[in-house]
Amino acid sequence: MKISFPVDPGFDTLRNQFLDGAKAAGATLTTYAHPLKGPNGEALATDVAWLGNPHASRVFMTLSGTHGVEGYFGSTCQTEWLHELATHPLPDDVAVLMVHLINPWGTAWVRRVNEDNVDLNRNYVDFTSALPDNPRYEALHEIYTCRDIDGPQRQHADALLAKQIDALGWSGVQAIVGAGQYLHADGLFYGGQQATWSNRTLRDIAARFLKPAQVAIAFDLHTGAGAFGHPMLMSITQSVYPGLADAQRLYGPWLYTLLTHADAAVSETGVVARATGYTSQAMLDALPDTHLMQLVIECGTYPEAPMHTALRDDHWLHLYGDPHDARGRAISRALFESFMPADPDWRELAWTRTRQIWMRALGALPGITPKQR
Repeated sequence: MKISFPVDPGFDTLRNQFLDGAKAAGATLTTYAHPLKGPNGEALATDVAWLGNPHASRVFMTLSGTHGVEGYFGSTCQTEWLHELATHPLPDDVAVLMVHLINPWGTAWVRRVNEDNVDLNRNYVDFTSALPDNPRYEALHEIYTCRDIDGPQRQHADALLAKQIDALGWSGVQAIVGAGQYLHADGLFYGGQQATWSNRTLRDIAARFLKPAQVAIAFDLHTGAGAFGHPMLMSITQSVYPGLADAQRLYGPWLYTLLTHADAAVSETGVVARATGYTSQAMLDALPDTHLMQLVIECGTYPEAPMHTALRDDHWLHLYGDPHDARGRAISRALFESFMPADPDWRELAWTRTRQIWMRALGALPGITPKQR
């Protein structure tokens, strides 16, 4: 079950490995070119691989890189899965759709956010209506915009953060900051003021490849939340949806159901339940006529405090620092480790559990029948 995960960041390496795996499996490829370049001038793109009958009524989908740096895990799993599928025939009337690195800029620059500092999992909202309000974030914003990385301003910001933690605990601070905000483009967990390139691209992919399907199961791949080395399988939506009962029957107690809303209690998973704009809900909204089971695989890494520091330092780097100097490279390496631990057992366990989840889904798809509407 050994798998070769990347040791160092490199967008071209990930992309070439995925494309090679897709070609070896006989997949049909579609490329969505991103308008910007990577840190070394490399072309960026989201690649889509379709494996199997182009008219299959049931589709198995994987999505990587919603949070760019987390794409190193997701991409490697997708490539490994393609190599397995190259030697295993798919069930009748089932096709596989792989969306590779939907936030290619974030992956290339080793960032969680996109080119506009937008967290994609806060961006799938209705921008024609009033945007979600998070007034409690205002008291925290200056913590994330101080110009010092280690000087007096940083010390002042650290004191403000410590005061908030004393009052609310880490989970309380996480709930406020992680809920997302739409006012400060220079802030943490920014949801944006319009649909991003990645948002528009994913909607186009869903309409083109998934809308014709009768039944689909989709997995959005993430790392960073939860206990170290513990891959969680979750459904994260605003309400119960038609395909959820099938997903619950398929996975039983393995599946954690998280319903998001503004007043949600703090979740023990580490995933913020108060946030809006999640990819999962957007996919369900975009595919009302497809019997979709929309799931998330979240592989836990480090505790809240060091994860917060890594995100905060990376945020400072791209506001005021230089990603190419020694300090910038050290900050990027720390963020990479935060979301892609070097520990070989973590990597093997995360892939093993992901593969188990996928194998069960692939085998079950032919037997899932959508209920009459």
